[in-house]
Amino acid sequence: MSLDKKKRKCIDQFFAPVSKRPCFQIPKTSQREVLAFAENGSSNLKLEETIVPGLTLLQNFITPNEEEKILKYLNDPLQCTWRTDLSRRTMHFGGTYCLMPPKANPSSKVQPQILQAPPMPEELMWLIQRMVDAHVLPDDQRPQYCIVNEYRGNLGISAHTENFQFAEPVVGLSLLSACHIRFHELVKPYDGSVRSGKASKAEKTGLVEDVLLPGRSLLVMRGESRWKWQHEIVRSAKGRGPNWKRISLTFRYKPDDKIK
Repeated sequence: MSLDKKKRKCIDQFFAPVSKRPCFQIPKTSQREVLAFAENGSSNLKLEETIVPGLTLLQNFITPNEEEKILKYLNDPLQCTWRTDLSRRTMHFGGTYCLMPPKANPSSKVQPQILQAPPMPEELMWLIQRMVDAHVLPDDQRPQYCIVNEYRGNLGISAHTENFQFAEPVVGLSLLSACHIRFHELVKPYDGSVRSGKASKAEKTGLVEDVLLPGRSLLVMRGESRWKWQHEIVRSAKGRGPNWKRISLTFRYKPDDKIK
């Protein structure tokens, strides 16, 4: 990947206006502290370096009882609200989100609504603390944003990179059924969303890798896997039984947007 003579010194430079952004350079990261935690912090925790550069999988990151605890909270209508305007159910903590109008009337001129999401709940703080203890996250970069997705049947999500306004790592916890996540290598880092239609315009090298996500595993995207590979959940019922269901929680940290 070719770089301008004036290289970026830190990731925050990427959040400058487009006209002032230097050419993007992927940060170099180390997994030594995470490996030490996996070896010494828990007898059941297993660290797996995947074939995708910078992508790490921590299996058995939570226990079955802890998984049940999270699911009970997410499915409590007195505490959480699922949005149902998409093909899959989703939930947001932190920031704002766009609520899409019903598709029943194509001629409707109803515009999407921008809604304020509730802040990161206390019920998930223990999970974030474990990520800090495991050296997955720095103590001063606790995520303020979480999006929850529920996949059933043949549901999936199109290939994309996480918005570049968020730092690395991007961390995803998988619950319930195992699922493959597909990674596509890009020619260069590309920040384009699915909703805008720009994600599909990213130039790909043709290299594709599938990674199996067991239930209760934590996926950690750093380096190239974060910035230079798109990821997707393929829309297909192949290999999924009648009771197949996966819930994912994706945690993201945004610099200069501290939790108050």
